[in-house]
Amino acid sequence: MSHAPIGSPSVARRQFLVGSSAALAGAALVQPAAAKLARTLGEKELRVALVGCGGRGAGAAVQALSTEGPVKLVAMADAFLDRIETCLGEVSRARPDRVDVPPERRFLGFDAYKKAIDVDCDVVLLCTQPGFRPAQFEYAVSRGRHVFMEKPVAVDAPGVRRVLAAAEQAKKQRLKVGVGLQRHHDARYLETVKRLQEGAIGDINLLRCYWNNDGVWVYKRQPQMTEIEYQMRNWYYFTWLCGDHIVEQHIHNIDVCNWVKNATPVRAQGQGGRQVRTGPDFGEIYDHHFVEFTYADGSKMFSQCRHQPSTWSNVSEHAHGANGVCDISGASISFKDGTRWRSRAEGGDPYQVEHDALFRAIREEREHDESVNGAHSTMTAILGRMATYSGREIGWDEALASELVLAPAELSWTADASVTPDANGLYPIPMPGRTRVL
Repeated sequence: MSHAPIGSPSVARRQFLVGSSAALAGAALVQPAAAKLARTLGEKELRVALVGCGGRGAGAAVQALSTEGPVKLVAMADAFLDRIETCLGEVSRARPDRVDVPPERRFLGFDAYKKAIDVDCDVVLLCTQPGFRPAQFEYAVSRGRHVFMEKPVAVDAPGVRRVLAAAEQAKKQRLKVGVGLQRHHDARYLETVKRLQEGAIGDINLLRCYWNNDGVWVYKRQPQMTEIEYQMRNWYYFTWLCGDHIVEQHIHNIDVCNWVKNATPVRAQGQGGRQVRTGPDFGEIYDHHFVEFTYADGSKMFSQCRHQPSTWSNVSEHAHGANGVCDISGASISFKDGTRWRSRAEGGDPYQVEHDALFRAIREEREHDESVNGAHSTMTAILGRMATYSGREIGWDEALASELVLAPAELSWTADASVTPDANGLYPIPMPGRTRVL
């Protein structure tokens, strides 16, 4: 098993697989023994394995352990030992009665996710960097595990297709799958979207969505790091790991618009670039994107995301119809006749509710599959990135058929990375009209 370099500092909250990923597709997904592992447990103890021990991994573990009925964390996996130790401490303090992860069930390295999933467990939490989600989801399904996986579920079209194929196998095995698009478990969003779909503002001809703010953390390069380790630690700024912020973050808003339309766009065109985040610490991704998505009925979604300090900050979704305008995120409608409606729905923390729903479905053997929606919303965001990186109008079908894989051919601490810096430490930036996206 590969391990983090001796003396490497803490971070990178996730762990992965790449090398043997191709072998997991196809036959590995269909195993007679795996179906036997998928079982409804009623009030029996549900055993949980956590793959990816960063901040979101710790949060997901606490939420899973806070669901009703007996549940216990029994295995953990990450690429970095310090992340396992930090996460274990956080989860143990929050739910000390529901943690049983002795040293022999703390797995380290690039293949650690397999070892954690192979432990006798019922539910797997996949909270690693998005680029490794498809392979990990495939493996969890092949082992008959119920799954909660964070969004996005992939960073490129081949990854989305792998998730969709694994989702088909999960459905055949009656496995339950949750995806971290928690707005679907927010009472106010649920009521508002229901009203829109029932025609509250008439035919919807325009949707707008935004994720504009200052941006996120940066992890500085340390002298002892290999290129792969640095990119894994500073993963947000490398497309093969995060998908760019239009995919990793703005997916939430794009997902809401697709939800309202109960559809995915048929094509997209847009523009973007980097004007503020231009230094070597910011890898290869853009700091702004604007995309015009078109649905089959001709309606539009205008998608805008920006990471630029001291600019207009807004995270929201809006729908325009013949009879009014809806602030979806604000759960309110302004009708053309001057009247207003506002949701009074109350509910729990949607991050917790999404786990409650998944674990309840497992115990009650009810259908629960968020994987296809997660894959479609991920692909919509990827389509937007393809449009901004290329400057082209791109159709849904050609985007989904793309064979372009972003991950390195091999993943090890000394492997060649997909992108490398020049003599000044700067990475090549996607250039419209030149960059290959299909």
